[in-house]
Amino acid sequence: MFALTLKTALLEAWTARASFFTQVTFMIVNDLVFVAFWFLFFNRVGEVRGWDAARTLTLLAILATVTGIALGLCANARHLGEIISSNELDAVLPLPVDPLAYLLVRRIDTALLGDLVFGPALFLIFGEPTWERTTIYVLVSLCGAAVLISFLLMLGSLTFFMGGRGEQVELGFQAILILSAYPIDLFTGLTKVIMFTAVPAAFITGVPTRLVDDFSWSQAALLLTVTAASMLGARALFRAGLQRYRSGASWSRA
Repeated sequence: MFALTLKTALLEAWTARASFFTQVTFMIVNDLVFVAFWFLFFNRVGEVRGWDAARTLTLLAILATVTGIALGLCANARHLGEIISSNELDAVLPLPVDPLAYLLVRRIDTALLGDLVFGPALFLIFGEPTWERTTIYVLVSLCGAAVLISFLLMLGSLTFFMGGRGEQVELGFQAILILSAYPIDLFTGLTKVIMFTAVPAAFITGVPTRLVDDFSWSQAALLLTVTAASMLGARALFRAGLQRYRSGASWSRA
């Protein structure tokens, strides 16, 4: 059912082919502008705290891949708070499916599929791919996507308890995206602590990039532990909130 739902969502997006290609192309161009910025930056200042252009491009490849998966293929992760507050869950709960898994892939963001194209392409061109590096890149990108999805789901699930329209999701999304887009070692003090705890941006790009460049079993174990804990925490919080949910009898497409 999970695969069928995702396939249906992709086919819905594909039906408007002109719009599909326009949105994907626009996102790729936007990504290229960001890459150009870092090229110019490192060409002017050189290496910064162990980060050069090549390592930063690996980070950007991972970030694009993560956002393509988490926000492109699983677009509803970012909109869970809105879905809860508008009682759109009423249309999902009667279905014989896992509501959380169904919601995640029920809707895709076509534009962000451009990231899913751009990320792997950027890695293949600038990431010095070998079989080992490519395998690690794929695995850490999947872990980063799982952490990002889980973080957004936990913020969205707070709507069950706090009410409102899930504004905290957008705030958290902007914070984690900004922190993930820059080399981790540029941050120090409290900000870096936050990146490893409350807003786990370090596990979306920072730690994954380290693993691609210099694999460490301890770092890999840390990333896997955080990924598993994030996924379990997101599901537990969603289930706890679902128990509090009261139907608004609002039947609509989630």
